[in-house]
Amino acid sequence: MARLRAVVHDERMNALIGWMLTGIVVLTAVESLLTDAFLWAGVALLVVVVAAVPAVVTSEWTMMVPWPLLLVAAVAMIVRRLGISVEIAGYFVVVALALIVVIELDAFTPVEMTRRFAVAFAALMTLAVQGVWTIAQYYSDQWLGTAFLHSQRELQLDIVVVTAIGITMAVVFEWYFEKVEHVGSHASPIASSE
Repeated sequence: MARLRAVVHDERMNALIGWMLTGIVVLTAVESLLTDAFLWAGVALLVVVVAAVPAVVTSEWTMMVPWPLLLVAAVAMIVRRLGISVEIAGYFVVVALALIVVIELDAFTPVEMTRRFAVAFAALMTLAVQGVWTIAQYYSDQWLGTAFLHSQRELQLDIVVVTAIGITMAVVFEWYFEKVEHVGSHASPIASSE
């Protein structure tokens, strides 16, 4: 029980696990570059950059989002690279990226969000990230000859599914942070409120 508590409540342990997971995402980016999957390499690098922003800005390596969120991103990138449920893995990467942004805003800035607003904002952020992803897919299809977008119906279904997954993940993470009081939750903030 003490080890589990250390993994959940200790900033250094959270950062260590978070950096290891971020390293896995970097490896998937490199592998994507080597296999000419440039768009996915860009998404992986974007996840890494967004995850590293708090540590870079504060010059504190322990300033990381909670590692379970980075685990979702890393597992989704690995599953996508293995070719298993590529579409669903892509949805989870989009949702993880949106949630990382929301949690960083809540945990590392003076912005304070109520639980309901955080869930709604995460859903809106998911839609925004999906919109940018759709535009990137369109231009990748045009300029790089990829075939991400097949039909308007598929595009609309993607938006509906990623929104549903985004809302579900936001509710699950909000519940998780409330029950477990993970580093970065309202009960155990990372940044001081000064």
